[in-house]
Amino acid sequence: MAVFIQRTRDNWHLRPDGAGPRFVHRGPSPLDLHLGMFLPTLLHQATAEQQERFFMPAWSLEITGTYAQTEMGHGTHLRGLETTATYDPETQEFILNSPTVTSIKWWPGGLGKTSNHAIVLAQLYTKGKCYGLHAFIVPLREMGTHKPLPGITIGDIGPKFGYDEMDNGYLKMDNYRIPRENMLMKYAQVKPDGTYVKPMSNKLTYGTMVFIRSVLVGEAARSLAKACTIAIRYSAVRHQSEIKPDEPEPQILDFQTQQYKLFPLLATAYAFHFVGAYMKETYHRINEGIGQGDLSELPELHALTAGLKAFTSWTTNTAIEACRMACGGHGYSHCSGLPNIYVTFTPTCTFEGENTVMMLQTARFLMKSYDQVHSGKLVCGMVSYLNDLPSQRIQPQQVAVWPTLVDINSPDSLTEAYRLRAARLVEIAAKNLQTEVMHRKSKEVAWNLTSVDLVRASEAHCHYVTVKLFTEKLLKIQDKSIQVVLRNLCLLYSLYGISQKSGDFLQEGILTDSQITQVHQRIKELLTVIRPDAVALVDAFDFQDVSLGSVLGRYDGNVYENLFEWARKSPLNKAEVHESYYKHLKPLQSKL
Repeated sequence: MAVFIQRTRDNWHLRPDGAGPRFVHRGPSPLDLHLGMFLPTLLHQATAEQQERFFMPAWSLEITGTYAQTEMGHGTHLRGLETTATYDPETQEFILNSPTVTSIKWWPGGLGKTSNHAIVLAQLYTKGKCYGLHAFIVPLREMGTHKPLPGITIGDIGPKFGYDEMDNGYLKMDNYRIPRENMLMKYAQVKPDGTYVKPMSNKLTYGTMVFIRSVLVGEAARSLAKACTIAIRYSAVRHQSEIKPDEPEPQILDFQTQQYKLFPLLATAYAFHFVGAYMKETYHRINEGIGQGDLSELPELHALTAGLKAFTSWTTNTAIEACRMACGGHGYSHCSGLPNIYVTFTPTCTFEGENTVMMLQTARFLMKSYDQVHSGKLVCGMVSYLNDLPSQRIQPQQVAVWPTLVDINSPDSLTEAYRLRAARLVEIAAKNLQTEVMHRKSKEVAWNLTSVDLVRASEAHCHYVTVKLFTEKLLKIQDKSIQVVLRNLCLLYSLYGISQKSGDFLQEGILTDSQITQVHQRIKELLTVIRPDAVALVDAFDFQDVSLGSVLGRYDGNVYENLFEWARKSPLNKAEVHESYYKHLKPLQSKL
């Protein structure tokens, strides 16, 4: 049976054979991990027999599942996870244990009160040897009564910064037994006698994480697009101050400072949209290859999803707050919709891999690729730019030198500038790492002492990939008028990035002082050019009012009337005189 699981804009859709029944929700939901991680993991890591046993009941919601990986004491460092699954060949069962307080599973969404099953990541022990993390299907609650099963201690972790709709939970297991057949065995296996059969690649175990990280890039684009839609629409409604004396108050979107706050973020939302689409397509393409035994692109997919998840979520997290502040005081009100977008999105910077650690994972791939080139081998994919480093001379016909002139009005030329920046920062990080290794003779210590350079290199790599994909997308747009508008956005995104990281481009001789001055001037020119299309560009995201949940970002622009109505419906306004007056204020006044 073919099953399609996708998240379109704000809704989860689960459709057997691409049609028929579907589940839909808006915003965070206790079923998010069931639909987004539990079911995809069964699809990609379970055997046909396991899918028959677990997938159909899960699809019909007889089984509701979550993905239990993170522990109280360990998150992104997967090798440090402490939960154990020890195989007992006499009963052909795995014995699951939470041996320490820090090994208690902590944070999985839907775990607290909703899920009756979980895919649990645990250290596999068989025949006295540990074989690392593997996934197990673990029943948690009795079917019918929903009571926790013996050996299972489970509950909700309590209030959080946001995400109140989600019952993030804890799970403690005490000598809890499950059948051998509950280990996900599409790749790795444990035979009835306890013999371990290793997978083609250890990274296949983390397939769900790679999938989710690729999805989160698209989520960053959607969340940023929502914030931009609200801020730009409101800026077209709000009138304030004056530009010319004795003239009507202009829309605040006409102020250059407001444009400078918002238009680069709008360009970023479009850039991330194209990157998200690329990641989705790339994940499915490579996943099909994995199904046929081709693992050649898996290392780069792992590195790219980790890096871009961090790059896009860090940027979006900061940008949502910038959009809120661009709305002035009203942006602080829940009616703006922006506080909700922020608290819903900000966990992305730490869940499914803490961002700094994600960047360092990307850096490991970059360092391996650099070493390959240094040893005389060519690399391909998004890191092929390392082949052209001047110090490598891999291909005699290509004498790579820094350009003497970058055309700041050419997306292709700007992409080349970002390519050179990425190459140089990767090379600097690699050489600094080599120096530390020679001084201290410990790769681990050297890695830590070079980690700031490594994160910087990964950020430059991800920035280059984003600019490259945005530029390449322009060539695929047939409508010339749309292409012109998007080209301006692409230029703004690229130039604004240079203005924010000008030191890198200057230090490496990629751009000159005068060119940086031109970059700043060109950005201001582009703000004026984009202004007439700004509202249309956010309308093109096609968010319905019910999806935005914002009075300020209403499509019809009737902000002030609805702001007043929203305020009147506040719970505090149910009575003309609040009970607190009689309980506190009046007694206090009587004593004065």
